[in-house]
Amino acid sequence: MWSTSLSRRPLRALPRKLAHAGFTLIELMVVLVIIGVLAALIVPNVLDRADDARVTAARTDVNNVMQALKLYKLDNQRYPTGEQGLAALIARPTSGPPAPNWKPYLEKLPNDPWGRPYQYLNPGVKGEIDVMSFGADGQAGGEGKNADVGSWQ
Repeated sequence: MWSTSLSRRPLRALPRKLAHAGFTLIELMVVLVIIGVLAALIVPNVLDRADDARVTAARTDVNNVMQALKLYKLDNQRYPTGEQGLAALIARPTSGPPAPNWKPYLEKLPNDPWGRPYQYLNPGVKGEIDVMSFGADGQAGGEGKNADVGSWQ
């Protein structure tokens, strides 16, 4: 049978190394301060990346919708009217000028990364047609993450 004599010995009988094992309060505080400084340096960079990713996703979506609109024009000799909107890319328009060679151009209309529908203007303000997202704030204009993302960029 194994002896557990080490656990029965009084603390003063333990070797000096075992009696003083562990970290001091100062050592723990230094480690916590270092972790805090590293977190303060890293967290802002990570948060900015999420906004950059949303803007990039919006640009990609706008480019995909623009490609679908170009195919629509190729088949039907014109872009959908402002009244028909982007819905003309997923369902045959029932109002306005007919689309004689209509096909489904998108499986579904995407929302922008902030959860709002993309805007469509025909005639456009910055081009023949405009497709845009108003950015994080949902308002026209803005800077940074609130800036508009559009087909003219």
